[in-house]
Amino acid sequence: MNDRPKRTSAEPSRATRGNGRSADTYYSSDPRDIGWVRQNIPCQTACPAATNIPAYIWSIMEGDYGTSYEINREANVLPGVLGRICSRPCETKCRHGWPGNGDAVSICNLKRSAADLKHAGHRITESLYTPSGKRIAIVGAGPAGVAAAHDLSLLGHDVTIFEREAEAGGMLRYGIPEFRLPRDILKVELHNALRLGVELKTGVSIGNGPGEIPLSDLKRDFDAVLLTTGCAAAIDLPLKDDPAGHKIHSIGNVEYGFEFLLDMHRGTPKHVGKRVAVVGAGFTALDCARVARRLGGEEVTVHIRTGEEYIPVTKEEIFEAKREDVRMLGLRTPVDIRTDEDGHLTSVQFVQNRLGGWRDNGRRKAIAIDGSEFDIECDTLLIAIGQKTVHDFLDVEVKLDRWDNAAVDGHGMTSVEGVFAAGDYVRGASTVIEAIGHAREVALGIDTWLMGRERRKRMVRITPVDAPLRERSFDFITPQHMPTEELGQRCKALDREVELGYDDRLAHEESKRCYLCNLAYQIDPDNCIFCRACIDVAPKNCIKMVEGVGINADGTYGSLQETGEWNRVGAIWIDNNECIRCGACFDVCPTRCISISRKEFVTRDV
Repeated sequence: MNDRPKRTSAEPSRATRGNGRSADTYYSSDPRDIGWVRQNIPCQTACPAATNIPAYIWSIMEGDYGTSYEINREANVLPGVLGRICSRPCETKCRHGWPGNGDAVSICNLKRSAADLKHAGHRITESLYTPSGKRIAIVGAGPAGVAAAHDLSLLGHDVTIFEREAEAGGMLRYGIPEFRLPRDILKVELHNALRLGVELKTGVSIGNGPGEIPLSDLKRDFDAVLLTTGCAAAIDLPLKDDPAGHKIHSIGNVEYGFEFLLDMHRGTPKHVGKRVAVVGAGFTALDCARVARRLGGEEVTVHIRTGEEYIPVTKEEIFEAKREDVRMLGLRTPVDIRTDEDGHLTSVQFVQNRLGGWRDNGRRKAIAIDGSEFDIECDTLLIAIGQKTVHDFLDVEVKLDRWDNAAVDGHGMTSVEGVFAAGDYVRGASTVIEAIGHAREVALGIDTWLMGRERRKRMVRITPVDAPLRERSFDFITPQHMPTEELGQRCKALDREVELGYDDRLAHEESKRCYLCNLAYQIDPDNCIFCRACIDVAPKNCIKMVEGVGINADGTYGSLQETGEWNRVGAIWIDNNECIRCGACFDVCPTRCISISRKEFVTRDV
């Protein structure tokens, strides 16, 4: 880290003139304020855990990494982990990436920088409720189980996690390779999440087999049970003459990628041939391909039903895989597996596809072309087409939805009284941030059910800000690229981290790119003299003459009713959906009728 001093409000940069630390802060549950935050902070709205992204980026801009880390932990519990492996739904919605605005802010990289660059002596502070006397059992110590355990322990409940593996972490520990997620980082963050009285029992399996604990026993011994077992089985690959994919298990050199990674991270030595084919289009498929390169695979290919532009992984993951000489081959579906007389893999038969329309989940359809079969020779085949939930460990019948996932009500309770479910076990295979976000919602539902009333409520905190926090020049800063390990070194070991993280300079520069969309610019119509000075200096079409503003049925603001006729103008209105928070209007206003406030979601005690 370099020695750039922390900036103070005494310095002339406009980026520090308004600190927002005012005694006039207040809280609102007005639908207009709630709607404003949801509409105008698209990154936070897109985050399944509702992370206060502009606030933690602003703290980085101020050089306060510890505060930034704490803001992250309030929402996503494991910032150092998610700063490395998050699927980044926030970045696809970032206003800076909208047409005409440039490239999205590297939100995920900044999350990691808060974890990496905070002071070595940083102390985590959290508010605790008094003991409730309630006992909660959580089945599964993956991201959903850990997030729920963290929140429930803060709420004063006694929490015990039962984990069948030797260590906590779930897919974070056993599914994601170390070159993406170092285990020392994971260990520290898990400790921080569970340190406040959560009892972790590893190597303990919940089920019906010998030596296992039945779910009915947990239901009897605890006040509530939460199932967070995720998607614990690979989806079978259907073949032309074997729709259930049964014969795959008997073919040598063929494995399901999910089980391949699990076994490897449990300590089982893994080997691949020189030619490795991976079938799949998600993070697991790319992880398998990159692991295969590190295990000695010389020709590694990933085979996709559609095209790489449609697969649900980040562009960065695809880019780094390609840099490691992993080839992405699209528009093909495996239909058969060829073997020799000894039952070992020799090749995979594919059918050529063409792109069809859009599926309900937002992805493209792949339509097979009749008579287009072709073979690809390979020595190892890894199948990573997804995971599914399993329920055979239950001795209590739980109602399932049409996707064979646990069905739950609005509080996260299953059809069995007192038994809740969260994460992938409810929603099917998803992402870490989605599992954490859902688990935290269910944790509040459990607390409400146990205590007989809602104890925490989401509101909007509104804080006056003295002056603009950004400079117009910040809009022209180019994205700061993530430093990575040299190609010649990264594939020599499975535990050599590829992405090296931002240093202080890179983090500071990238943080300045954020528009700080939680800042609300408003014009007081009683003080406005309709001089149009703000409209003239606005770099975007963000200040408009309106004759009215619509109100939606839920009480939120609707569309602006714009007009170009002065005799119909009711007000000059700042469209915060278009505003880039440059502050030009604030500086030029002769009557100082423009005010700035920071609006952000917080959870408050009821």
